[in-house]
Amino acid sequence: MRKVNSASLRLEWTRWGELSWSFTHREVIALAWYLLARRANQRQPNMRKEYDFSRGKRGAVIPSPGKTRITIMLDDDVIETFRAKAEAAGRGYQTLINEALRTSLKGDDRPLTAKVMREIVREELAHSR
Repeated sequence: MRKVNSASLRLEWTRWGELSWSFTHREVIALAWYLLARRANQRQPNMRKEYDFSRGKRGAVIPSPGKTRITIMLDDDVIETFRAKAEAAGRGYQTLINEALRTSLKGDDRPLTAKVMREIVREELAHSR
C-alpha cells in the first residue's frame, strides 16, 4: 500500500487499486467549513455592489393579523414576575400578559355592593355543602 502525505490529507491505494481517504475528526470539520465557505463565495457574484433602501420601511416584515404593536410602561416587579412565570411555563411573557389582560376583561363588571357580596357568599356556601 502506497501512502501520499500532503498537508494533513492522507491518500492510500488499496490492494484493489481504489483510492482511499483517511481523515481525523478535526480534518472532517475543517473540510466541511471549507466547503461551506466555498459555496458561500460562489453565491456572492449574485450580490449587487449597492442597494437602494430609500423606500424601505422599518418594523416587522410580516404583520401579525389581529395584533397591534404598542409601547406600555409597566413596573419592573410586574415584568419580572411575568418573565419568571413564562420561563417556568416555557412560553412568552408577553403572551402571559395578554392572557391576564383578556381574563380581566372577561370579569364581572358589576360594582361590589353588599347585595353582590351576599350573592357571592351564598354561592360559595352552597358549593361547600
